[in-house]
Amino acid sequence: MANDQKERKTGLSRPRNIATLLSVMVPGLGQIYNRRFLKGIILLLVAISFLVTTWDYLDIGIWGLFTLGTIPHEHHSIQLLLQGLISLIVLFFGIAIYIYNIRDARKDAIAREEGRINPTLLKGMLDFYNGGFPYFMIIPGLIMLVFIVVLPLLFMLSLAFTDYNQYNAPPRNLLSWVGIDNFVDLLKMDIWKDTFFSVFTWTIVWTVVATTLQIVLGFFLALLVNDKRVKFKRTIRTVLILPWAVPAFVSILIFSALFNPTFGAINRDILSQFEIMIPWLSDPFWAKVALITIQTWLGFPFVFALFTGVLQSVPADMYEAADVDGGSRWQKLRHITLPHVLYATAPLLIMQYAGNFNNFNIIYLFNEGNPAVRGQNAGGTDILISWVYKLTFETNNYNMAAAITIIMGIIVMGFAFFQFRKTAAFKEEGRY
Repeated sequence: MANDQKERKTGLSRPRNIATLLSVMVPGLGQIYNRRFLKGIILLLVAISFLVTTWDYLDIGIWGLFTLGTIPHEHHSIQLLLQGLISLIVLFFGIAIYIYNIRDARKDAIAREEGRINPTLLKGMLDFYNGGFPYFMIIPGLIMLVFIVVLPLLFMLSLAFTDYNQYNAPPRNLLSWVGIDNFVDLLKMDIWKDTFFSVFTWTIVWTVVATTLQIVLGFFLALLVNDKRVKFKRTIRTVLILPWAVPAFVSILIFSALFNPTFGAINRDILSQFEIMIPWLSDPFWAKVALITIQTWLGFPFVFALFTGVLQSVPADMYEAADVDGGSRWQKLRHITLPHVLYATAPLLIMQYAGNFNNFNIIYLFNEGNPAVRGQNAGGTDILISWVYKLTFETNNYNMAAAITIIMGIIVMGFAFFQFRKTAAFKEEGRY
């Protein structure tokens, strides 16, 4: 028993434990104990400055984050929510410095136990330059990224769990945390449920059909132009890429005029010859057909240019070997061309699907997601992102818009991650 107590006492009195304990109690004391006086004083000053300058802000911020205010008209829930999120970010940086202080003190104490001499100031500066200087230089960019990207994302995530809508908005009313009630309403309340599933299914159809058509068309045209029997390849490629050169919003507005059922050239000059008049903008089905057609036109030039470059890199001896073995055109396309093209372009093609899933421009510029549908608070051609826009800027249903945005983000991230994991390019990325 006496030996155990002696060993325990000896263990507690080891420099590494003393330095760790001192750093836990007061940042910088562990470094001073290890005779790293300059570093210890700097860490101590940083800790004192952090507490003095941020204590009141953090105190109000954390309180506001949990309560969202207690006095209507005086407390603004949105301001308190933002201050609370900023407080969490600032607190995270403070905790990171605090943990660094503890680990650094323990590391220096271990070196002291092993008899290693503390580096001089010059040696410490050189070590910092060689090992930590790159990290030090990216800190400003990291801080900017946190406040420009991470903070808005956290704010959006937070709104999805509040009751912030047009009938309950600060400072007239205080917000409350409602948990997952918004997601439950989205799946159970009739008007939200019907609209959500209608818009969600159309978003999936839009993404799959429009993107697949532009990929198939781009691949088909690239195969034709890459054929040895085709002449004037440069001219043909230039003409086929022209739709890509015109700004997309200009093309969409032009198509919106062309598809206009009253004065549009498609009905008036083309279909009228066959005594056909299609309600492109007033009928949801035909509006969706028009949107898919326009997106195919806008998207195929990029895919065409992408596939054209990849096809030129396929080794000719592979086709020659297939000819010797008696391979048909279909077999060469299936076993040589297609695998080679998909291997090189799969990540970019996946991004085409993800991009069209959130393709707000074409939906809004063509007909603003219309026509209206009875019993729904979204238009007949609205996809999730355009519906979120309307909920945010037209009906002020911020909580439901945030909830839908979270669902969209999960879908896109899950789909992209799953597809990337299945591509050979992703699997071999870490091998080199």
